[in-house]
Amino acid sequence: MTYDVAVVGAGAMGSAAARALAAAGREVVVLEQYELGHVRGGSHGGTRLFRPAADNPEVARLTEQARGLWRELEDQSGETLFEVTGGIDHGVDDAAVEAFRALHPAGQVLAPEEAAERWPGMRFETQVLYQPGSGRLYADRTVSALQRVADAEFREQSPVKALRLHNGLVELDVPGGAVRARQVVVTAGAWAPKLLTGLVPLPPFTVTQEQPRFFEPVSDVDWPSFVHGRKASYGLFEPGSGVKVGLHGTGPEVDPDTRDFAVDPERDAQLIRYVEAWFPGLDTSRSTAISCLYDTTPTDNFVIDRVGPITVAVGFCGQGFKFVPLVGEHVRDLVIGGAAVPSRFRLSSHGGG
Repeated sequence: MTYDVAVVGAGAMGSAAARALAAAGREVVVLEQYELGHVRGGSHGGTRLFRPAADNPEVARLTEQARGLWRELEDQSGETLFEVTGGIDHGVDDAAVEAFRALHPAGQVLAPEEAAERWPGMRFETQVLYQPGSGRLYADRTVSALQRVADAEFREQSPVKALRLHNGLVELDVPGGAVRARQVVVTAGAWAPKLLTGLVPLPPFTVTQEQPRFFEPVSDVDWPSFVHGRKASYGLFEPGSGVKVGLHGTGPEVDPDTRDFAVDPERDAQLIRYVEAWFPGLDTSRSTAISCLYDTTPTDNFVIDRVGPITVAVGFCGQGFKFVPLVGEHVRDLVIGGAAVPSRFRLSSHGGG
């Protein structure tokens, strides 16, 4: 058969795209090179941050748009996917503080002493920006929920070796023979540049293996989600696992097909020193390292765009999970010719297209 749309990659973005496209009446097949819910890409794990941008109006608006879509997905799936915990930014300059005041009237600006009294597990040196609507998203649970509610065909162990345009269709080479579709959506994360060479002018990607840690709290205190120093570090409390802390975008470059998941001792020691300096409420002797994958563009903006019958949604820079259901709608709109995608995500904003 010929599908309306073939989606390459069944992580969070691909599963969200499949759900949105199927709901729009398209016949959709999703091709996943590994098993569903695998740990090799960027969608696995327990939790992710949900955080509106502190000082970027467009990103803050998109985050609030996504918030409502998360609640719709929860209603449809019957799953708790998003819990509000409150969130903070600190280590920011005066200009960021003023922008925050204008952009988030429901937020609070706290002196370091006030913040330390409220969150005694952390140390602060600058004003702290508090957003009561921030929180945590459940990653594995979200991917599973999307796949369960999407009226689409999911094929695991179906790596796409190549795709080509032929007689007005897209042909995708997978084990067992070619899959044909009128359009294709590529949500393959770190694997996308290899697949799309010569077909879509993607910006240069950096693929890195990041290694945050879960740390055991020393006492039962409140933990907001947090970003320190304009995304230099981040973290949140994950029930049952501890407080996840990571240094943003500092990992070594890797090939996603050959990454070793091994902890780099030097970077690991840097993270532990950071936690010792800034988190009196965490026990660095009781912690567990984890591994995740970033696919990052030079601008830190995502790529969500269409070239002919090929739509791409890639380059989420370790920051895209909070937009998952919104990305699904953007992809749907590109495929069916609906509303425009924000210009910051178009290939032209990266020098391509």
